Amino acid sequence: MRALDIAGTGMQAQQTNVETISNNIANMSTTGYKRSRAEFQDLIYQNIRRVGASSSDTGTTIPAGAQVGLGVKTAAIYRINDQGSLEQTSNSLDLAVQGRGYFQVQLPSGQLAYTRDGTFSMDNNGSLVTADGYLISPTITIPNNAQSISIDQSGQVSVQIAGQNNTTLVGQLQLGIFTNENGLAAMGQNLFTQTTASGDAMMGNPEAVGYGSIMQGYVENSNVNVVTEITDLITAQRAYEMNSKVITASDDMMKTVTNLGGN
Repeated sequence: MRALDIAGTGMQAQQTNVETISNNIANMSTTGYKRSRAEFQDLIYQNIRRVGASSSDTGTTIPAGAQVGLGVKTAAIYRINDQGSLEQTSNSLDLAVQGRGYFQVQLPSGQLAYTRDGTFSMDNNGSLVTADGYLISPTITIPNNAQSISIDQSGQVSVQIAGQNNTTLVGQLQLGIFTNENGLAAMGQNLFTQTTASGDAMMGNPEAVGYGSIMQGYVENSNVNVVTEITDLITAQRAYEMNSKVITASDDMMKTVTNLGGN
């Protein structure tokens, strides 16, 4: 009975849907997190009566035919890259990107990764690093006698040195943008790596054409909308239950046939 297999694919699809929603809810407080959405496709169809086939020797054809679908499959899980709200922290090393762009991070392996999480710190050399100690690229080092750090919207990093009246420029932050942001591969720790689908990172200064600006003393919150996620969760749960009802009904039908055969 095809209905058993069809309903089974429906339950698997809704399980994926619930897993995606639960990951969104789990990361509702994750800095820079972008919510995901599962997309589905119908499976191939079985032709019981092929549309357009000849129905007589006089040249008449079947106008509609009869096709039975064989279920559903997961096509993709997309990231929704809408801007999250900005939260003021008053920490001079907390940075948020307003608009397009990712901070570039150098991993210990030498590989480059990208993040929207701008909660930075300084290591023992005074270099700007992520919460895991990974260097920001290009590297920016703060002198140990700096009294204050100022980062403008265009990404210029300046410090106030003790005993000097004017600020000193010590570096320039850059942002990476991609042709297809959904093509980035998530690797956890708020980091992404580029892929063939995303295209190569196009690095540029903040506030250049097509690039966002830097907001010092702010972090970007997750763009997860809890009300939307709970609504989607209820819908997915109901869809899962309905598919399970189909399996129960199919089982009852098979029992009926079995009982008829026994009699």
